[in-house]
Amino acid sequence: MKKLSLIIGGLLISLLSLNANVYAQSPADYFVGKWKVVIKGTPNGDANMILVLEKKEDSLTGVVQDESGNEITKIDNAELGVDTATFYFNAQGYDVTLELTKADEDHVTGNLLGMFEAEGERIITPKQ
Repeated sequence: MKKLSLIIGGLLISLLSLNANVYAQSPADYFVGKWKVVIKGTPNGDANMILVLEKKEDSLTGVVQDESGNEITKIDNAELGVDTATFYFNAQGYDVTLELTKADEDHVTGNLLGMFEAEGERIITPKQ
């Protein structure tokens, strides 16, 4: 009887953890949307950009825009970790990497090229 209780308990715990994993948000889901990102301390001062990201299968794709919404470049590749995303794109003739890490639901921190600090905030558009 004791073994039966342990087996049933183990099965119940397994089912609950499986159910939690099915509904867990993928890293791509977190980063989808528009993000205002500030790169601090570049030789030309702080740089502002907008990332417009969308989910394609289990990855991300998108564009980099200036503050007025004009497209600067397309994102060539995105690598996703648990709470991080690394974006690869070309800016002013240079291959650039931007790594962002989830800080909370609407904020990210990170770096550009491993040298310049980056901070970002999700752009939330009011629903009509």
